[in-house]
Amino acid sequence: MTAPTATVRPVGRADLEAVAGIYAHYVLHSVATFDESPRSLPEWEAKHDDLAARGLPFLVAEEAGRIVGFAYAGPWRPKPAYRHTVEDTVYLAPDATGRGLGATLLGALIDGCARAGVRSIVSVVTDPGSEASIALHRRFGFTEAGRLAAVGHKHDRWLDTVLLQRVL
Repeated sequence: MTAPTATVRPVGRADLEAVAGIYAHYVLHSVATFDESPRSLPEWEAKHDDLAARGLPFLVAEEAGRIVGFAYAGPWRPKPAYRHTVEDTVYLAPDATGRGLGATLLGALIDGCARAGVRSIVSVVTDPGSEASIALHRRFGFTEAGRLAAVGHKHDRWLDTVLLQRVL
């Protein structure tokens, strides 16, 4: 692994097209997300606006003027008592993996969550299919909080999810 050379910063609306493109790759070609159709740009704009209104971090990694990854923390559940718990999301451009960018983004996201007053971060990771994500989260102090067996069906296979959690 080489040292990351990307700058991590808050996402801007102009970045959302690149964010949508990165995410679309995983929707169409992996089981990392259970979405089956890519999100439209207006859906990403709504996500951006919602997270901004909640004061939650939405970050991008930029390298040589190109967005190579993104991360955000969104509400874990809609009920008010969950307001101090978020679910994290981290994705990298397919050609940007294996260079430490995921760690750079996740570290910055955790810091942003702490500044936002978040108490607990939950990560929902597909298993099998996202072993690198599980390893990344464990490196940042996330521990397994549970497993849901065969709760997703994508690309003609049943998939589990592993729930990881870090209390701040």
